[in-house]
Amino acid sequence: MERETLISKWLNNDLNDQELEAFKALEDYDDLVKLNEGLLAFKADDYNTSEELDTVLSTIRSNKKSSTQWFKPLMRVAAILAVCFGLYYYTTTLDTTISTEFAQKTTIDLPDASSVSLNAKSLLVFNKKDWKHNREVELDGEAFFKVAKGSSFKVKTKTGFVTVYGTQFNVKHWKNYFEVICYEGLVGVTYNSQETKLNPGDSFLIIDGKIIAKEKENRSSPSWLNNESTFKSLPYKTVITEFERQYGVDITTLNIDTEQLFTGSFAHDNIDVALKSITLPLRVTYSKTNNTIILKRE
Repeated sequence: MERETLISKWLNNDLNDQELEAFKALEDYDDLVKLNEGLLAFKADDYNTSEELDTVLSTIRSNKKSSTQWFKPLMRVAAILAVCFGLYYYTTTLDTTISTEFAQKTTIDLPDASSVSLNAKSLLVFNKKDWKHNREVELDGEAFFKVAKGSSFKVKTKTGFVTVYGTQFNVKHWKNYFEVICYEGLVGVTYNSQETKLNPGDSFLIIDGKIIAKEKENRSSPSWLNNESTFKSLPYKTVITEFERQYGVDITTLNIDTEQLFTGSFAHDNIDVALKSITLPLRVTYSKTNNTIILKRE
């Protein structure tokens, strides 16, 4: 049975069991259901579109009334159809937005079976309807991607964008911090209109607008997936910022050079142990009151 016939019978609640299964198998079944639900808000209490349309056609055939008499109900039908198509277009072109809060992580399955693990306080945006023709996401925060084979896949950030030639990589984009690490396959990072290719273990890091050289990555996946943040010769301010994201706290520093380099890690499941991990190596003391932490060097 043709698609239009199925939709028409569905709108009239006239589908048998076999036709109902065929209707549910339509590619845009979910969108049609959303459209129908949305239209309920626009339906007039005592207005029947079918009856009005029959009245208009009958009037035209009998030619007993002037054109001005049947023009008004015809416009009412046209207005309802315009609302239908407008609402359908609106509901099927909206972007999907996924976000995490402090101390929260989540994993998203994209329409092509690719997956994205989103770190704390991050935002991911993509368009489900246009996914077959445009595999592209926008990221603000940190995410680990496992990309299924297919057409070009891109990750856009405000600093640069990543073109995927392989399957597994991590992107971190915060204020004044942009990092891409390739774990499998091949990844291209475009910054200031210049592309850099990354093989497994390669990194691309920019801090405060400066490109920073890094050693080869020897892990098979980012440490944050296992609830641990790891740093190697990175400014202490990046450690503090990440700590705030993972534990939802505010940190104030006193007499501490936050540009000094830090190598170490902290766990995401025990704040007291984590605090010791980021303070003892630098001989820093701390005090904690509710969600406020003060780091101090005597």
